[in-house]
Amino acid sequence: MFPHATPTRRAALGLLASAALPAFATAPPWAPSKPEFIVPSGAGAALDSAARKLTELLAREGLTESFVVSNRSGAHSIQALEILQRQRGNANLLMTLSSGYVTSVAQGALPPRLQEFTPLATLVREFTTVVVRADSPVQNVQDLVASLRRDPAGLSIGIATTLGNHIHLGIAQPLKQAGVAVRGLRVVPYKSSAESMTALAGGHLDVVSATTPNLLPYLQARRVRVIAIAAEQRLGGAFTDAPTWKEQGVDYVSDSFQGVMTTAHVTAAQQQFWVQALQHVTQTADWQAFVALNQWKPHFLGPQETQAALRRQIAQTQALLGELNLQAAEIAAR
Repeated sequence: MFPHATPTRRAALGLLASAALPAFATAPPWAPSKPEFIVPSGAGAALDSAARKLTELLAREGLTESFVVSNRSGAHSIQALEILQRQRGNANLLMTLSSGYVTSVAQGALPPRLQEFTPLATLVREFTTVVVRADSPVQNVQDLVASLRRDPAGLSIGIATTLGNHIHLGIAQPLKQAGVAVRGLRVVPYKSSAESMTALAGGHLDVVSATTPNLLPYLQARRVRVIAIAAEQRLGGAFTDAPTWKEQGVDYVSDSFQGVMTTAHVTAAQQQFWVQALQHVTQTADWQAFVALNQWKPHFLGPQETQAALRRQIAQTQALLGELNLQAAEIAAR
């Protein structure tokens, strides 16, 4: 059936396709050829590491050939989404779907043609953090809020990759709830959180908002300190000592996620292949250990549930951006 596939891959492909095709079908089940994964951020950041782990496991489990992983960083993921739009109907092309897409749509930053895609799955919830250098005089949320109430532009705050995205909101929203005039914040966008963390450690930033995986090497080297994490309760591992916003008097929890999408106009069988393949690899011990290491929470949703969650989050984020004056027009005017 697949002359160049290994026995393991032939068995895995047959298993994944069996539910998608009638028993009497004679055509071979669809399988990706020369698959590519587009990551809308720079190399080394959380989106990149997740994509590379996911594609590694898809190939290792015999479900696909090896992937080409391409980084296409840029404001509102426009460069990455342009590639997806130009290749409509190409189910060999996958892309990260994340909270960054939600905020871009909510800001009105994406034309309708760049909102056409096929959702495959939500994989994990992730949590934004606020971090400073280990020697920073800012010891906790109270210090940060007091400093920024006095002078909202007094501290430089690094984010990735776009003003108004979920990383930006991950610090702006709780600070607003704490009484900071967030329109005056001095926010510096970077191509990835890997770059903003490097700038923080090098003394070029005072504060960084980033998701948990980007902090790990710096926490392990004791070069930085987490002063707030947007989770319901404290995390484990390297983040055991990291306090939540809630325990410091600010009722804020982030709703960030990572998932996978493909191009518009793929077939039902192609979509189902990828959904079943993603379900399979996210149940492996390797993926579960990777998720635990990064302090994410497993959160698998299929295509329909993912689409419904996107609609709900876009509406919620539009309301939030309006409150913060962080719509695309406002950001462009800054």
